[in-house]
Amino acid sequence: MKHFFNRKDTIVTEALDGFLATAGSGTLARLDGYPEIKVVLRADWDKTKVAVVSGGGAGHEPSHAGFVGAGMLTAAVSGEIFASPSVEAVLAAIRATTGPAGCLLVVKNYTGDRLNFGLAAEKARAEGLAVDMVIVADDIALPDIAQPRGVAGTLFVHKIAGHLSETGRDLASVAAAARAAAKDIVSLGISLSSCSIPGQAHEDRFGADDGELGLGIHGEPGVERIALQSAGALVAIMAERLAARLDAGSRHALLVNNLGSVPPLEMSLIANAVLASPLAKAVALTVGPGHLMTALNMNGFSLSLIKLDAEREAALLAPVGPHAWLPAKPVRVPVVMAMTKPANLETKVASRDTGAHRLITAVCEKLISLEEPLNSLDAKAGDGDTGSTVATGARSILERIDALPLADRAATAATIGDTLGTSMGGSSGVLLSIFFTAASQSLGTGASLSKALLAGLDRMTFYGGAKIGDRTMVDALEPALKALDATGVEAAAKAARQGAEATAAMQKAKAGRSAYIGRQLDTADPGAFAVAEVFAAVAALFAPA
Repeated sequence: MKHFFNRKDTIVTEALDGFLATAGSGTLARLDGYPEIKVVLRADWDKTKVAVVSGGGAGHEPSHAGFVGAGMLTAAVSGEIFASPSVEAVLAAIRATTGPAGCLLVVKNYTGDRLNFGLAAEKARAEGLAVDMVIVADDIALPDIAQPRGVAGTLFVHKIAGHLSETGRDLASVAAAARAAAKDIVSLGISLSSCSIPGQAHEDRFGADDGELGLGIHGEPGVERIALQSAGALVAIMAERLAARLDAGSRHALLVNNLGSVPPLEMSLIANAVLASPLAKAVALTVGPGHLMTALNMNGFSLSLIKLDAEREAALLAPVGPHAWLPAKPVRVPVVMAMTKPANLETKVASRDTGAHRLITAVCEKLISLEEPLNSLDAKAGDGDTGSTVATGARSILERIDALPLADRAATAATIGDTLGTSMGGSSGVLLSIFFTAASQSLGTGASLSKALLAGLDRMTFYGGAKIGDRTMVDALEPALKALDATGVEAAAKAARQGAEATAAMQKAKAGRSAYIGRQLDTADPGAFAVAEVFAAVAALFAPA
């Protein structure tokens, strides 16, 4: 796996300095003990309040430094990647933040964190500082394990303890509330890949068609290997196991956490799947989806739930300083608003015209038959979907052909333009919609079909920017339409073929997706090829028997 870094031994300190330089707040600082002591803390801290300190290995960003600020952590102590911070680093954070009100350490249940934070707490007490420690063990992946891991649910404890501290509660009550909250949190993660550490050799233990349920935030193996399946099915498995650990009828907050490299599109889909599952009945508040406690570049996500009461709900809803925290929000049913319909738009009634029906059918069937050849051509210059896009548009026209006002050419062209603009994706659908919409307007003023199509071409090239020689469909379409207007269908088909063949010899595309390819392409442009094939089919349709 590839990573962006300078030297392995300076990754964490450089990242923390980058974070502080871009945090946009004068309220954050770091202690001067680099590289051994890596502590980010509030520069504006009032030691008359309970300090809330947490931390752990780096690689979980934005945890933990990203949550330092008003209403959350007072300080975050970082170790190296996936390594617990030292006793000296934790002790330095305690000394820097702890006053008469004392300090609460929030620790994820990993052996290194427990030992280093624990010994630091003992040393701080020996110095006369009031220190308490809460251990979070929210992972339910391994139900029979004596010491469950602490994972993303720990962030609920950060938020609750930070809020109570900010409101002036004493150490005993902050610690008690944090400890009780930790007992009411359950979390479960799933991933399609393990994470890779910068500067270390990586070997993914996963197969191409499986993932792992319940793996840890350092890539530790989970409870079971799980076959790759739909997001809804995977979420259903997780939801069932989480729901089994919840009290019936209780209200919960849900945290949807990106473990590293899941795209935002997929994270929103995952959130939708969770809120469409039976688990949703227990969810009153949501946090995320987003990056909250990651595992470097792990391609996975986790779900955490905490049982709510009035105090916890108020704490989770309270605003905070750190921008990395995603505000808790009530679950809402999506609002669906009616689309505004054009005023005074006359609905055209379906009508019959045998010639128009034959022509449209022939063109659509030809485009559908070209799906795979066009995809193959496009794969050499784009993402290989031109054929599928064009075929989708053609199928949508065929499905509606009996509802078209075929006896009215202008209305038919307008309807085709509307249909293609809705059913086809990408720029192709928009360009063809412009083409037919402009042609419709020209037909409505009494222009011939060939003149109207040229008018459509004029508008399409104006908005699209392509011209002859740019290696697009225009190279075949413009000469074909000019020949159609001057001579007829047979000449148009010949001109389209010549134009399409010419695109194969063009040095480089200057418009369309092919323009992003920095080399010469030795095949015809797929759009131009499609135009040539369509005109050939039309010429065959009108050829003498």
